[in-house]
Amino acid sequence: MKRFADFTLYKSGRKIYFVAIFFILYMFCLPAQAAANSLPKVKVTNIRRVFHNGRHNAFTDLVRFEGNFYLTFRSCPDGHMVHPTSSIIILASPDTKRWKQVHSFSVDKRDTRDPHFLVFKGKLFVYTGTWYSGETTLKSEDYDLNKHLGYAAWSEDGANWHSPVMLEGTFGHYIWRANTFNGKAYLCGRRKKNFADAPRSEGTIVESAMLESDDGLIWRTRALFQETHGDETAFQFEADGSIIAVGRRGRDKAQLLKSKPPYTQWQRKELDRYIGGPLLARWGGRYVVGGRKTIGDRGPRTSMCWLLNDQLHEFAELPSGGDNSYPGFVEIISNRAVMSWYSSHEKDIDGRIITAIYMADLEIIK
Repeated sequence: MKRFADFTLYKSGRKIYFVAIFFILYMFCLPAQAAANSLPKVKVTNIRRVFHNGRHNAFTDLVRFEGNFYLTFRSCPDGHMVHPTSSIIILASPDTKRWKQVHSFSVDKRDTRDPHFLVFKGKLFVYTGTWYSGETTLKSEDYDLNKHLGYAAWSEDGANWHSPVMLEGTFGHYIWRANTFNGKAYLCGRRKKNFADAPRSEGTIVESAMLESDDGLIWRTRALFQETHGDETAFQFEADGSIIAVGRRGRDKAQLLKSKPPYTQWQRKELDRYIGGPLLARWGGRYVVGGRKTIGDRGPRTSMCWLLNDQLHEFAELPSGGDNSYPGFVEIISNRAVMSWYSSHEKDIDGRIITAIYMADLEIIK
């Protein structure tokens, strides 16, 4: 009888234990699920191809400046990789529907790529990382971050441009997205630790630095986003100077990064997916994350997510495939926005794959 009673108590204890565990998980998950359910739905409309010239067109960014919208990207007749034939193209539009080219530039013997906008001290800057290539295509075995140097184009009115302008302090840095806070400009730059003479430009020997500038042209190191496996990093400043950032980690899952001034201590949290060409922007008081995801046999796609409670909640997957992503984003009003990206999911009339620039309108409907 005692053994039976003990067994009954044991079973009763297990039941209470599992009920308690279920209750705890439920209480933790309920707020997260409720928060996710509170996120607005987004309608994607007016998907359109806005540029294709028979070349490889890629790596977009968008901005609004002095009443107009500006779109920039890289264009190259020889494809995605490192070629001295590449150039940066800048288009302008009053309404995101009708676009005209207002500027383009290249850098002699260098591959120009990954252009990004920055509005700073009344000027519109376009920053590009350039890889020394010489007279012809750079072989992949010769890729070396130490051959990188940042360049810019800039304009005070969006019509008259100065370029190419070399960025002091960026030699050996693969520059990427930029932002501003409290009268200074900040730029992400990948580099080798101690500019080491080592093969390739990946893995533990690469760090992501945050560069700082007073004028947008002369740069110095302020802090490190990543001390190892540095990669493309998009970042935003909060009102108190705190930073929130999304960092690519090669082909691994991306990370969410946070820091407060003076940016010597960082919190890093792994997100649920790989993100290629990450975007981090504000829309209607919320954070938006965009970039390339990879889904099993479906291959890479460009997607957009809300960032809530350090988690991603996807709200749109754009028509895309193959070589794609690197979105740009502009909030028009609190419930309307426009985005850009590039993709190679379409073919020309001869059946050849094209790599073109696309845009879509986004509207919050809930």
